[in-house]
Amino acid sequence: MSIELPPSAAPRSTYPQDVLPERVRHRLHELAAGERPLAAYLYDGDIAAARARELREALPAWAAVYYAVKANSFPGVIEALAPHVDGFEVASLSELALATTAKPVPSGTVAPVVAAGPAKSVPVLTGLVAAGAEAINAESPLELHRISRIAQERGTTARVALRVNPARIPVTGSLHMGGEPSAFGIPENAVAEAVRTAQQLPGIDLIGFHIHAASNNLDAGTHADYVRWCVEWSVATAAEHGVDLRHIDVGGGIGVNFEGEKPFDVARFGELVAAVPVPDGVKVALEPGRFLVADCGWYAAEITDVKHSYGQSFAALRGGINHFQLPTSWDIVHNVAVLPVDTWPEDLPRPAAENTRVTFVGELCTPEDTLLRDVRVDRVRAGDLAVFPYAGSYGWEFAMHSFLGHPVADRVML
Repeated sequence: MSIELPPSAAPRSTYPQDVLPERVRHRLHELAAGERPLAAYLYDGDIAAARARELREALPAWAAVYYAVKANSFPGVIEALAPHVDGFEVASLSELALATTAKPVPSGTVAPVVAAGPAKSVPVLTGLVAAGAEAINAESPLELHRISRIAQERGTTARVALRVNPARIPVTGSLHMGGEPSAFGIPENAVAEAVRTAQQLPGIDLIGFHIHAASNNLDAGTHADYVRWCVEWSVATAAEHGVDLRHIDVGGGIGVNFEGEKPFDVARFGELVAAVPVPDGVKVALEPGRFLVADCGWYAAEITDVKHSYGQSFAALRGGINHFQLPTSWDIVHNVAVLPVDTWPEDLPRPAAENTRVTFVGELCTPEDTLLRDVRVDRVRAGDLAVFPYAGSYGWEFAMHSFLGHPVADRVML
């Protein structure tokens, strides 16, 4: 059977140690001194907060930033972000509980929460209505009926935006363009009927539209053009169908740069977006997730063994895709730093690999448990730490925690 492994990292070398802030190295050495082999995520809430402030301050007053909790749901990270974002984007009851705890509001008032998901269950919809969510992004006619029924049963109305799968977005760049068959959203050719349905249902207050068609876009100009298009489309569609437009959700999609890539220019994006004509009384919501938290986290795992097989070298971790699945699932090269640990039992041999290419693998009984292939290493020894920077998003949340039943990775705030 052929197994698709992550792409080769050759001819790259591992990151130097100093890519890890001194405070991170110090804390990891403290954690590694424990009795158990280290496998943990380390988070710096100040980094996440600074990134959120940077984006929020660059945007005009009509824009709002809602952190997508799915990117990193650790309570410490949520708490660090809460003062610097306008609200949260959630997709489950557990995420809703995190959001409403981080930004509580008096009963009966609108909660700063927007909600998405292609198959929201009745319990999830009930929780969102009960919480007074600012916007429930409805993805189908049946969902509209369910929301209305739940709201009526509770003697209220629910604020709803229609999630739209547009036929085409006339913007070039790193965008997913819409117009393709998808479980997400309502096809553009069915929007008119969905609007009529929403307007006729007594439990629904139709406030606008949600369009999420951007993905990992590093170009500020292209992303500003995308926001402009979403606003223009929403304004025109609302006018055509008699919608009292108050809310336009443009989703996330701001990219995260890795080696050799130019970072997203937040200041330039803010300047360009400020020129978008937005009608009075309309809020434009952005839902960044990965962009806010990718660089606030590190995944670290003890190297339990170094092996040599038919001319290749392998560093085996106390962890793997049961902790950090993203590189394998997204088919990306996610580089690593080797942090030396000098303590080692005197009565054991200490295998090593020096000045050679090494593949970093996990502890699971499958060759798919490969995090990084063919990266050049100056030296790696059993007992050292493999540390993956930029692991603050889609790390712990995205992993295969139960496979083989090994302990899950710890999560620690710096």
